[in-house]
Amino acid sequence: MAIKSLGYIGINSTNLDQWREYGCQVMGLEDASVSNGASDNSLYLKMDEHPYRITVQLADSDSFGFCGWETNNQQGFDEAFSSLQAAGIEVEMGSSELAAARKVHQLASFSDPSGNKHEIYWGMISDFKRLVSPVGVRKFVTGQIGMGHAVLPAPNFDATIELFTTVLGFGLSDMMELRFTPDPNEPIKRLWFMHCNSRHHSLAFFEMPHPAGCIHIMTEVDSVDEVGRGNDRRIAHNIGLSGTLGRHANDHMLSFYMKSPGGFDIEYGAEGRTVEDWAGYEVFESTVASFWGHDFSVGQK
Repeated sequence: MAIKSLGYIGINSTNLDQWREYGCQVMGLEDASVSNGASDNSLYLKMDEHPYRITVQLADSDSFGFCGWETNNQQGFDEAFSSLQAAGIEVEMGSSELAAARKVHQLASFSDPSGNKHEIYWGMISDFKRLVSPVGVRKFVTGQIGMGHAVLPAPNFDATIELFTTVLGFGLSDMMELRFTPDPNEPIKRLWFMHCNSRHHSLAFFEMPHPAGCIHIMTEVDSVDEVGRGNDRRIAHNIGLSGTLGRHANDHMLSFYMKSPGGFDIEYGAEGRTVEDWAGYEVFESTVASFWGHDFSVGQK
C-alpha cells in the first residue's frame, strides 16, 4: 500500500500555552517550535527523530484538525493521490509554503465522506535530533509504525470505510459493535480498526459524530513504568481521567485515557501488539473492549 504510517496530527487551539504545558509536562513531548521556525500562532511537539509529530495551530475553537499520512516516496504519494482522484474524492495539492511549514517535500489534503480532514505527504525534512523530553520520557514507540493511532468519528460509516480500505489500501484488523445503554432499541454503533503497517491499528472509525472531530489519539511509550509515570503526571496536573488503566483485547495495549485541551482523549499506553504477517492474521469481532480495566464511566462523572 502507498500509505505507510500515521506521520503527524494537527490540532486547533484557542490557547497554545495550554497545549504546550499539556504536551510537554503531561505527555512528555518536547517543544520543538523554535527549531521548526514556528510563528506565534503555532506550536510543534516532538516525539522522536521527526521534526514534530503534533502541530497545534491557533484557532477560534478547540478541536482536532487533521491526520497526516506518510507515504514512503514520491511514487507512493502519486499513487495515493491518483487513487483518490479516480474515486471521485476532491484532493488538493498543498502549496510550497504549506509543505515547508509541515517540513515535508510535498503534500495534498482531502476530506473523507464523514468530514474528517487528512493529508498525505512524502519526504520528511529533519535534522534527526533525538527527543529531549522535559520530564524524562525515554522513548515513544514510533519508527516505521508511525506516531500511534487515531480513532475518528464516522457517521457516514460505510462510505468512509470503503475509501480507506478499497481506495487507500488499509487492511481491516478487527471490529466491535457497541451500545452505550442497556436499551435494546438504541442503534448499534460500529467501531472498526484498520492497519497500514505492522501496528495492530493506525486508524479506527466509530459510527457516531463527535463535536471535537476525534474520539482519541494514542501515543505509545516503551514500558509500563512510563505509563505509570504518565498517569502520575496526569494526577499532578489535575487532568481528568477518561478511562482507567487496562489492557485492550484487540491490540493488547496497556493504557489509560485522559482528557485533552482539544476536547478529545489521549490514550497513553505501552506493549501494543504488532503483526508481521497480515496474510496469516485472523480478523475478529470482540464483544469486550479490554481483558481487564478501562472503565470509561469515570469520564462521565
